[in-house]
Amino acid sequence: MPVSGLRLMAVHAHPDDEASKGAATTARYVAEGHEVMVVTLTGGERGDILNPAMDTPGVTERIHEVRREEMARAAEILGVQHRWLGYIDSGLPEGDPRPPLPEGCFALVPLEESAERLVAVIREFRPHVITTYDEHGGYPHPDHIRCHEVSMAAFDAAGDPDQFPGTGAPWQPLKVYFSHGFSRQRLQLFHDSLVELGKESPFEEWLANWDPKRGDVMQRVTTQVECGAYFEQREEALKAHATQIDPHGPFFAMPVKMQRDLWPTEEWELARSLVNTTTPEDDLFAGIQERAPERAQEKAKP
Repeated sequence: MPVSGLRLMAVHAHPDDEASKGAATTARYVAEGHEVMVVTLTGGERGDILNPAMDTPGVTERIHEVRREEMARAAEILGVQHRWLGYIDSGLPEGDPRPPLPEGCFALVPLEESAERLVAVIREFRPHVITTYDEHGGYPHPDHIRCHEVSMAAFDAAGDPDQFPGTGAPWQPLKVYFSHGFSRQRLQLFHDSLVELGKESPFEEWLANWDPKRGDVMQRVTTQVECGAYFEQREEALKAHATQIDPHGPFFAMPVKMQRDLWPTEEWELARSLVNTTTPEDDLFAGIQERAPERAQEKAKP
């Protein structure tokens, strides 16, 4: 299929985030001829090995290299272009009180420095749409929260010729979307469907411990992208991150066909738009694809 001229950039904190957050959406847009780039801000060096089968001698010692190899496989499966931003994973501090973040980690890099580096990639790739995390990061990992901050700062700066001269010609993306954490509504539907079939549900304890103060991300969702045909690719991309994803874990408890029948979409929140669009939407490029992309780019100003 010929390239459409529309471009999507998905900004993520760690390798594997691109496979667990919006992977079927990106696979769909690649299949439709759009250009998609995943930008991974850190190398995931401080991530734990979550798949028991990969917790073997030698893996921990070369975790940085292993995670780069996993990311390359996932990008190939999804058909996306990929760029590392080059920062060091901050880790997820645990304890009460929590220990300080390690020196030199991504979350401690001055915002202007990391935003400038992302602006350079934006000006090179020239995306019409950017996806990132909401202000809570999806969950309170310092790199996820910083990913939100850096993405929004770069969105605001990329089209301004006075910001970060020397990083390429100004380019203003037209829309920003947030991905969120898990939807309680979706988990409940999956749980109820498994129980009705007499199968064990891995979501029971998860739902029982759900904090009612969290509400449901569906309250913020503006856009649901039909992408059930690409759920197999999403699962294969997840499995490519073998140190992080247990193939026997809850990510794979629901057969793909059941997922496709029950909930064939991925959810997004339109956070910023410089083009006219009406929510609810079913397309991240809504309001952009109706006109020539480059002309839309020239006319839209923040």
